[in-house]
Amino acid sequence: MIGALTLDQLRVLVTIEDTGSFSAAGRKLRRVQSAISHAIQALEDAQGVQLFDRSGRTPRFTDAGRVLAVQARQVLRQAEAFERTAQSMAAGLEPELSIAVDNFVPSGPVIRGLASLQRAFPDLTVTLFTEGIGAAERRVRDGSATLGMCALMPSTAQDLQASALTQITLVPVVAPSHPLATEARPLTREILAEHVQLILTDPSQRPGPSFSVVSPRVWRFVDITRRLEFLRAGFGWGTMPHHLVEADLAAGHLLRLSIEDPAVLPGSIGLFAIHDRRHPLGMGARWLLAELQRQGWGTTP
Repeated sequence: MIGALTLDQLRVLVTIEDTGSFSAAGRKLRRVQSAISHAIQALEDAQGVQLFDRSGRTPRFTDAGRVLAVQARQVLRQAEAFERTAQSMAAGLEPELSIAVDNFVPSGPVIRGLASLQRAFPDLTVTLFTEGIGAAERRVRDGSATLGMCALMPSTAQDLQASALTQITLVPVVAPSHPLATEARPLTREILAEHVQLILTDPSQRPGPSFSVVSPRVWRFVDITRRLEFLRAGFGWGTMPHHLVEADLAAGHLLRLSIEDPAVLPGSIGLFAIHDRRHPLGMGARWLLAELQRQGWGTTP
């Protein structure tokens, strides 16, 4: 009850609009017509607004009544959502789920997982952060994200629980205009070191942990998409997740460098879902993690 307003009065008002008359609303709500009339009269008296014109044989909505019936419907929907959310929380659903996803993680499985989560828990508030290298892990550590999805850097992350999601293939690429595209010699570490390498780096670190640094001359990027643009433009060479450059390789915008020695460049990297060991995951986070692990992420060639 808000002042003299009750949800039941709003439900009666909406039912009259749905059914077209007081008598039909009474039948739907299984009440006598006098009870319907009394509820509407009480609502009008409490709000000081005439909802129905009773000058004819059948009461008809006034302009004010039509507007307030729309708002009544919105209030009832919100009240139903409130009740569902409270029941879910009582059953163990967290009030809010914040997720941080770094730019190595393919979007497709994440989108499918979140879509399934929305269907399973439509009233769960979800906040999504898309992050550069290292930031998803930091968000989990500082508590601004409950669940992180990332490529873990080598570390002793004893405070984090890591669940494997998939392995992604890393591909060394270069633009067709770059000298390495026509290099006749085997691409050893020494040959690669002669050219600028475009790398990802964590801006919070100095100089920042970086994947597979070979060249003494590096251009550092926080945004993997921006780095891809510079690779296409021929400013240097670098390793990219295969799923992000597959179309460029097929179209000839980038060429795959033939580097066979895994000691020079790793062929793949693991992606993980992480959370703080000290804080057990809620129902929604556990459900999403299980859904992500159930999916066939696959590996890129």
